[in-house]
Amino acid sequence: MSSDAERLVGLSVEELEALADSLLAPAAQARLDDLLAGQKEKLLSAGEEGELDGLLQKVDQLTILKTRARYTLNQERTATTGT
Repeated sequence: MSSDAERLVGLSVEELEALADSLLAPAAQARLDDLLAGQKEKLLSAGEEGELDGLLQKVDQLTILKTRARYTLNQERTATTGT
């Protein structure tokens, strides 16, 4: 098994699969959609712009975590099958 720094360790296959398939919470996704629509129409206040930036950072972090989970799953499956 690789000591790759991008791998997530200590999680079961089921946990990694759940993480890889995870989504932003529905309320957060709805708020993000509203803020993005407001931004497109140039209707956001400074506070809303900050809120949008925060939500976009969460989306970025979630995307990175999901990618690492998928990468870990792939590495484990490759190590198991030897391909």
